[in-house]
Amino acid sequence: MENKTYNELTITLPSVMVEFVADYVANIFNDAIEMGSDSIIIRSENDISYVKEGVEALVTQLDSSMQITFKMEVKKNEDWIANYQNSIDPIEVGEFYIYPSWYEGKEDKINIKIDPALAFGSGHHATTASCLEFVEKYTKADNSLLDVGCGSGILALGANKLGAKVDLCDTDPLSVESAKENFTLNNAVYNAIWEGSANKAQGEYDMVIANIIADVLKMISKDIKKATRKGGIILLSGILDKKEEIVLKAFDDLDLMDRKVQDEWVTLVYQKI
Repeated sequence: MENKTYNELTITLPSVMVEFVADYVANIFNDAIEMGSDSIIIRSENDISYVKEGVEALVTQLDSSMQITFKMEVKKNEDWIANYQNSIDPIEVGEFYIYPSWYEGKEDKINIKIDPALAFGSGHHATTASCLEFVEKYTKADNSLLDVGCGSGILALGANKLGAKVDLCDTDPLSVESAKENFTLNNAVYNAIWEGSANKAQGEYDMVIANIIADVLKMISKDIKKATRKGGIILLSGILDKKEEIVLKAFDDLDLMDRKVQDEWVTLVYQKI
């Protein structure tokens, strides 16, 4: 019997942080997430207090001074997933066209099908979009590539559609499953995928991508470098501009080739010397 009520958590926060925090929430929460200009709404018939606790922990890591409020309510049931789907539009990033499964692809674009209601990373966030631009710019057809902290797998999917042979990993088992599902959704094939990080990589890659927060990039910097062949490309993102120096210091033994800032988020491209 369907529940007559559901739990709704509204998170109000600075607009620049909405999509990044929503991506994090989608990583730990499997139902639909709705994003406003300065809010995130989570709905479920089950207990969702753990989402609030998780976001509080994330904010402490990112910026403890951030103005953020939480409002928990019990509401009458309705089909919020259908309402959410109606609010999602496809986006274009360079030659990539990212669209949910209830839309059609475009013949003149590199199509990536992602359902943002169910997946982490749908191309809408500045870091994902910037990474996709650099994936298009630097990926070559015969490259081997590792996507560290793959989330939905969107970056590896983009590289794979450009002809790269891709491996993926994430410390969150939900993300690993999400990435597998999205490769299936796109009729795409990965070489290997595992739960864990770059330290489990076998051999070296032409390109390593890590769209994670700055503190984690610093923590796994040696593993990322070890997994990259000499002359290979390292693409780093998820870096708040105020935390950029942490990453610059951790990778200062490499050649900084490219940099992009969008909505206070920094993306860096290095070459291993």
